[in-house]
Amino acid sequence: MDHETVRVDLGARSYPIYIGAGLLDESGLLDAHIAGRQVLIVSDGGAGPLYADRVAAALPDRDVDVLRLPRGEHEKTLDNLNLIFDRLLERRFNRKATLLALGGGVVGDMAGFAAACYQRGVPYLQVPTTLLAQVDSSVGGKTAVNHPLGKNMIGAFYQPVAVVADIATLESLPERELLAGLAEVIKYGVLWDGTFFEWIEGHLDRLLARDVSVLGHAVRRSCEIKAEVVNADERENDVRALLNLGHTFGHAIEAGAGYGAWLHGEAVAAGICMAADTATRLGWLGGQERGRIVALIERAGLPTGAPAALDPDQLLGLMQVDKKAVDGGIRLVLPLAIGRTAVTGDFDAGALRETLEHCRA
Repeated sequence: MDHETVRVDLGARSYPIYIGAGLLDESGLLDAHIAGRQVLIVSDGGAGPLYADRVAAALPDRDVDVLRLPRGEHEKTLDNLNLIFDRLLERRFNRKATLLALGGGVVGDMAGFAAACYQRGVPYLQVPTTLLAQVDSSVGGKTAVNHPLGKNMIGAFYQPVAVVADIATLESLPERELLAGLAEVIKYGVLWDGTFFEWIEGHLDRLLARDVSVLGHAVRRSCEIKAEVVNADERENDVRALLNLGHTFGHAIEAGAGYGAWLHGEAVAAGICMAADTATRLGWLGGQERGRIVALIERAGLPTGAPAALDPDQLLGLMQVDKKAVDGGIRLVLPLAIGRTAVTGDFDAGALRETLEHCRA
């Protein structure tokens, strides 16, 4: 079947991202990236019943087992990570075994982290089935679980051997999860590519209607941007931090509301609007551009502010538990224009507080 390929160039850790419709049934595509005989498909109650049998059937010459994890962001825990290790050890999986992450971002993060740890590292293959995972979490090698005090605070950088993004899986995606994925697509336009942002503005209705060709372009361009950033800064020492636009606010919302109450993309959407609001209050972003950002997120049916139940002090405390924080100080990714962003810890704290008080849903 036809597909497009984006490459993440990291020397010995380089890998392809395949994008197209019907790729789950491409036996040769999947099999080419599996070195050993043993394969553990890690999925959940969403993607597992829909796709696990198809993927297993595409690997007829492998010893395939399927593990279905509890579903949801609130289940991304060390206890559930141990379910993966239990199965690997019970089935005596060796160092040539491959983990195959089939599902959304939670499954990908957990399977990737397990692969990084099991016998000090085994290969894993990302097969994302949600829009958010296809455009963001499956690419770049960030793996983690949550802690009650902070999101994604326990994890590792560990690159997959390949990413296989089957656009056809988006047809069965619940509407709310599709919209959550669009938040990450919009993020790329805001932080890196103003032309892509304008394209999203013009094609949003077709994205919402799940036009396959338009979704394919959105996934490909998002992956191109993420690959370009990761190629330059794999371990987030510099430019990769820009990919966290909206996430310092968003992770605080997720933790404060309770993991799973808000989808990750919903919280990121609100966080992007809050970052734009803060930047405008600082005089770094024009009001017209802020208006375009908020209007597009509203058109996509996504939230533009934090829950009213979370007060500014609570949000501030949660924002300090962030991987970008230095010595307890909050660092923000703020838009300077549509298509250009900066990471800074040098900003007027009063402007941030005004945003936290004003941007409440």
